[in-house]
Amino acid sequence: MKPGFVRIIAGKWRGRRLKVPDIKDLRPTPDRIRETLFNWLAPHIVAARCLDLFAGSGVLGFEALSREASYVEMVDQSSAVISLLKEELMTFGAENVRIYRATVPNQLQKPDRPFDIVFLDPPYQSNLLISCCQFLEANGFLAKTAYIYLEAQEPIEDNDLPSNWQLLKKEKAGQVAYHLAKRVTTNDEST
Repeated sequence: MKPGFVRIIAGKWRGRRLKVPDIKDLRPTPDRIRETLFNWLAPHIVAARCLDLFAGSGVLGFEALSREASYVEMVDQSSAVISLLKEELMTFGAENVRIYRATVPNQLQKPDRPFDIVFLDPPYQSNLLISCCQFLEANGFLAKTAYIYLEAQEPIEDNDLPSNWQLLKKEKAGQVAYHLAKRVTTNDEST
C-alpha cells in the first residue's frame, strides 16, 4: 500500500485505489483485517444494505459495493472526508451510495429501511463505540438480523453490547481489536 492510498482487495473494483485524506487519527482498516472481515461477511454481503459510520477513506463501504452490496451509506464528521468520498464516488460511478456529514450518533439520519450490515470504526480516543451501538439498536437502524463490524483498540466483550447482540468473531492484529457481532430479535419485534 502506497502512502496516501488504500486498495480494494476483491470484487468488481479489485485493485482500484482510494485516496486516504491526511487527517489526524484517520486509519484505514488494513488489507489483512479487511480480507478477514469480508470472508466473515461473504454469506451476507450480496444485496445487503450497509452503513459505514466514521467512513474515513471509505474503503469498507467501497469494498462492500465491490462485493455486490446493494446500497451503502457513508457518514463522517469531517467535511474534507466527505468531499473526498464524493470525488471517489464520481470516479467509481456508483449510484447506490449516499454520503453525508454528521456528528455521530446525534446527527445520524434515520434510514428509509434498516441496515443489514454496519461498519463501526470510530477514532479510538473518542469513546463512541459502545454509545453508537446503543444508539443504532434503540433507534431502528438495524434489520431484524444484522451484522455489525466493530473495531477498537481493546477487545470488546458480549456484555459491553446491547443485550440482543452476540459476538460471533473477534481477533487482534497489532494495535487493532476487531469483532463481528450479530443482532438477533424475536419474531414478534417489528424492526
